[in-house]
Amino acid sequence: MARITIVTPAGADTRTGNRHTAQRWGQLLRELGHRVRVCVDWDGRPADLLLALHARRSHASIEAFARACPGQALVVVLTGTDLYRDLPASREARRSLALATRIVVLQDDARRLLAPALRRRTRVVYQSSDARAGSAPPRDRFRVAVVGHLREEKDPFRAVQALAQLPATPRIEVVQVGDAMTPAMAREARAWMRREPRYRWLGGRRHGAALGWIAHSHLLVVSSVMEGGANVICEAARIGTPVVASRVSGNLGMLGRDYPGFYALGETRALARRIARAASDVRYRGRLKAALRARRARFAPRAERAALASVVDEALAAPHAKLRQGGGAAARSPRRRA
Repeated sequence: MARITIVTPAGADTRTGNRHTAQRWGQLLRELGHRVRVCVDWDGRPADLLLALHARRSHASIEAFARACPGQALVVVLTGTDLYRDLPASREARRSLALATRIVVLQDDARRLLAPALRRRTRVVYQSSDARAGSAPPRDRFRVAVVGHLREEKDPFRAVQALAQLPATPRIEVVQVGDAMTPAMAREARAWMRREPRYRWLGGRRHGAALGWIAHSHLLVVSSVMEGGANVICEAARIGTPVVASRVSGNLGMLGRDYPGFYALGETRALARRIARAASDVRYRGRLKAALRARRARFAPRAERAALASVVDEALAAPHAKLRQGGGAAARSPRRRA
């Protein structure tokens, strides 16, 4: 049994993906017998292992722990903003990776973006969902769900923009669930509701209610500009709702490069064509479901627990000082997005 501190920049009063991941991992590690605390910053209390979400935003805690406890295990989890925005520009993010005993990414395409010296210390832990709802979409319309907080990284209005490209029929609708992260996002969502009667923005909902909307939709759109590994894809896979997603690294790593439901990032007409085909072609929807079902086992809670346990065991057993020596040069040269 180890004393583990999980650090996440997302506070207890937030509903971001990082906070959900920290809380879920805390529970999984407790089930494995460890003593776990979840906090925003490392407060100096003793720990056998620090697990830090976000290389840049948690850097102060990472640096402080490495200095105060040089022989202790340190695991750094790379988020989407780390991988696709911060690492090329942030010395702090790169320093966090140099200090890490192990690095965790949330989907397998992320490893490709790291320098080989970092890749050797990197492990993939797919997030999971224990969603028990079955897919039960309405029969009188074709419902498209968009689930996630409204912020620039999510390209949140791409689906309703695509809806505006489709024939003016009430059969296709878009339902969006998620808090607006800025007043401007809220204003834009309300403006779209005034212009487009087939669009509804419901605002933030509790996790169970959000899962219910995924289950009661024919299609989930994940339109993100950058993703560490979208948990909403795990949830759709467990429920059985097919996904159409932007062709970006994070979605490629979750769904597989051959997944038939990708569209080019930011291309509204391409997304509209995917939605229209899913609405009109039962065989195409079947292909989406089959491809998603083939990935489903990766997103099971037991798979996430096993992968997380392996990372923790490796980090606790590793010769930490040796692994950290010479890490700085590799950490300065992450590969850019392909």
